[in-house]
Amino acid sequence: MMQMEQDILKTFGLRIRSLRKAKLISQEQLAELTGFHRNYIGMIERGERNPALLNIYIFAQVFEMSLSELLDFSHLG
Repeated sequence: MMQMEQDILKTFGLRIRSLRKAKLISQEQLAELTGFHRNYIGMIERGERNPALLNIYIFAQVFEMSLSELLDFSHLG
């Protein structure tokens, strides 16, 4: 995998972790809300998995935001 791809996956993972923590829920609770396995949530947060567009949409729904809001990485620093 190219470095740019790894960076994007890690940034997306940080975004998911940040939103999850802001909602004060565990990985297990997020897994229940999304229907994904807890291990998959952890892999996403660590940037180890490349989620499908439908899965990204499910994350957006759970966090009650649009896809564009979910993919806005500007405030991650």
